[in-house]
Order: sequence, then C-alpha cells, then structure tokens
Amino acid sequence: MNFDFSDDQKFLREEARKFLSAQCTTKEVREVLDDEAMSHHADVWQKIVEMGWLGAAIPEEYGGLGLGMLEMCVIAEELGRALAPVPFGSSAFFFAEAVKLAGSEEQKKQLLPKVADGSIIGCIAASEGPGPVDGARVKAAFKDGKLSGTKVPVTDGDIATHALVLAKEGSGHSLVVVELDGEGVTRESLGTIEPTRSHAEIKFDGAKAERLGEAGQGMTLYDQLLDRAAVLLAFEQLGGASVCLDMANNYAKERVAFGRPIGGNQAIKHKLADMYVKNEVARSNCYYGAWALSTDAAELP
Repeated sequence: MNFDFSDDQKFLREEARKFLSAQCTTKEVREVLDDEAMSHHADVWQKIVEMGWLGAAIPEEYGGLGLGMLEMCVIAEELGRALAPVPFGSSAFFFAEAVKLAGSEEQKKQLLPKVADGSIIGCIAASEGPGPVDGARVKAAFKDGKLSGTKVPVTDGDIATHALVLAKEGSGHSLVVVELDGEGVTRESLGTIEPTRSHAEIKFDGAKAERLGEAGQGMTLYDQLLDRAAVLLAFEQLGGASVCLDMANNYAKERVAFGRPIGGNQAIKHKLADMYVKNEVARSNCYYGAWALSTDAAELP
C-alpha cells in the first residue's frame, strides 16, 4: 500500500493549481455567489473542459485521457481549493462513473466521449425529498421505456443535459438515463445556502428513458456510486479545508494587535495547531480512500 502520489500526479496537481489560481479566482466565485441567475460559471467550466479533466478517468477508447482515479482525486482536491462553481462532480464523479460501471458497450461509446468533451453534463437524481435515499421511499417509476415521478433536490439538475435517475421497475429498482431537454421533463431551480452548487426539482411525465445496467440492480449500483464518489468529494472538501488553514495561518502572521502579530498569542497557536491536526487526519483518510478507490479494494464500501 502506497499512500503517496507519483511524480506525474504531483506535476498534475501543480499544473491544476496554477491553472485554477489564474482562471478561477475569488472574482469568478463571487460572480456566481452574487448573481442568483448564475447556476455555475460557464467560462470557468469551458476552460476546465478544454483542459480535458472530465476525461481523466475515462478510458482512451471512449474519448478520455485514460489516466485513473488517483489523478481524479488530485483534480478534485484542487477544484475544492478553488471552490470552483462548476458541475464537475455531478458529471465526472457520478454520471461518468455509472456509465463506466454498468453501461453497455453501446452506451459507453455513445455517452462517455460526450462527457469527456463537455457536450454532456450529467447529474444523478435519486432523492425525492429530505432524508437519505431509501428504496422504500422511491416513487419515481420506469416502465416500457418511460419514466414518471419527481426528484428533488437534484444537484446541478438545472444545468445538466442528462440525468441518471433511480426509479422503481417491477418489484425492484433500476438506474435509467434521461435527456433533460426531451419531452416530458420539466425542471425548476431551487435556492440553496451554497450557491456554488446549484440544485433543481425535476419532474418526469412519461419521459423517454434508457436503463443503465441490469433491471432491479439500481440500488446496488447506486450504493457503489456513493462509495466511489464519497472519496472524490472528500478530496474536494480536503482542498477547501487546506486553503482555509493556509489563509488563517497567513492572516495570523500579518494581523498585528498590541504591537505584535496575533499568531504569537498562545490561544491562536493552539487553534491553528488543532486545525492542522484535523486537516492531516482528513488527508490521511483521503489517501486511504484513494488507494481503495484506485485498486477496487474490499475496504472501499
């Protein structure tokens, strides 16, 4: 078990940080925070698409870079550091992973290249209200190629082109793919306390849908997706926590009170030390998760 990244992966981190420092600054994030009409930053998103990051973990035969999940973890951490207001996680962590795990060869050829080049923005629609997703609470139904029901909240559901929807099928549950611009689909943006992550309510009324994977395996596949996405989302959070620690540390050195930097006060030192320890514990856990994710280890669930 190796908890470190390779030289190539470290180089990817450096380049990603350099790119985001220039292209996704506080100015771009503020533009999304201050404008209720902006569900994401389209210019930043397009530049990320051009970098090829969406295809980092997609095999080359399907239009991706053919790298791996460790590289995706590196990218996720840097996106978290920048608080990038883009639908990267929904499209890459959930939608693309689902197609890779359960899609037919035809579905992979049809969907993955478009995720990689940004022409498809994917999202996952499982929740039907407050609380955890539970098969017994799923009311959306898929039958004869048609989907009906309501999903809320759906992260990035207002800007996605395709949704991966958890629905009842017969006596079980399946995951189905739906084009959100098609007939029988209506959606409404929702206000949230975190404007860099847009949400929507999506209603399906006989919308055309296509099953992903085997019938009745939807909950199993959904649980697999959550396990995998949890690692990548943890890296996003780690990136955000790390930059907060850096900012606090720098401020403690620069802010002068009573003739000296406040970082010289024992109480401030203790707070910074506690933050550092918590960050390092989180980093260790993330690295362990990255190892499990990249090797499909039994510990991943």
